[in-house]
Amino acid sequence: MKIGEIEFRDKPLFLAPMEDVTDPSFRYMCKGFGADMVYTEFISSDGLIRDGAKSVAKLNICDAERPVGIQIYGHLIEPMVESARIAEGARPDVIDINFGCPVKKIAGRGAGSGMMRDVPLMVEMTRRIVEAVSIPVTVKTRLGWDDEHKNIEEIALRLQDVGIAALTIHGRTRAQMYTGEADWTLIGRVKNNPAIKIPIIGNGDIDSPQKAAEAFERYGVDGVMIGRATYGRPWIFREVRHYLDTGEVLPQPSVIERVEIAKRHLAKSVEIKGERVGVFEMRRHLSNYFKGLPDFKSTRLKLVTLTDVAEINAVLDYVAEKWGGCDVSGAVPPPLSHEI
Repeated sequence: MKIGEIEFRDKPLFLAPMEDVTDPSFRYMCKGFGADMVYTEFISSDGLIRDGAKSVAKLNICDAERPVGIQIYGHLIEPMVESARIAEGARPDVIDINFGCPVKKIAGRGAGSGMMRDVPLMVEMTRRIVEAVSIPVTVKTRLGWDDEHKNIEEIALRLQDVGIAALTIHGRTRAQMYTGEADWTLIGRVKNNPAIKIPIIGNGDIDSPQKAAEAFERYGVDGVMIGRATYGRPWIFREVRHYLDTGEVLPQPSVIERVEIAKRHLAKSVEIKGERVGVFEMRRHLSNYFKGLPDFKSTRLKLVTLTDVAEINAVLDYVAEKWGGCDVSGAVPPPLSHEI
């Protein structure tokens, strides 16, 4: 599989862009566990062209996470074209357009999955962005706006015609948000359309090695994107890759290994963002590494309230000492609802 000139191994695995989750330190961790490609949090086109600090900060990428895509969203063509040029200046490998976010404040004003209600505008915006940058442009979207308007097959062909290099399809409509099950049959229908020549990456409900294997074998997708199941579980890429290569299921990491993973993640977050911000933004991750441990409430509270790195590491050492012998084989964190 190739996206532009980027060549991937067989059955590549992608980290989905997730707001407030896929920051540089989390991308670094997922890459270390075998993600073949990672994406930034989505970035507002308005924020970029106005030089908004939060939006500009999301352009921060590094060579260790390559190949990496910067994802942008917006509802107006000119700001999106300009933001694509700005994003290209950060030297990503790919510019990804978000036509899939179902959140009301995004979709309601015509951005994200709201663009699916105006396919001509979606296509024209994509064409203009493809023409404006010199690196591959990809798109992430959904099956359609609702059950009566599942128009992903038409959309896929029209976006291919204006030059996108790959298409990621989340197997739900905007109306579904994150409820119900992802419909992979329609993803497979797009992939197996003989007129489709670009790579099709499937996304939705991939939370185990077996589901990833089924996506490749049953639906024929070129790649699989994993989103919510990575939260508190960046090692899922290692699990899936091992299963795809060997057919064997790896055990879940022990508590002691999770402690070391959490320490590495914390250190990388602080290295990139400084101690105050790095610690604050790690809070959403730290306790989720230890889902399922008994009598963990007071310790979790410490992990999400302490501000000193040494003190947090001391609590993590305590976790390893007290719970190191616990069986966490079934302790898989629940999904969250930030995938875009």
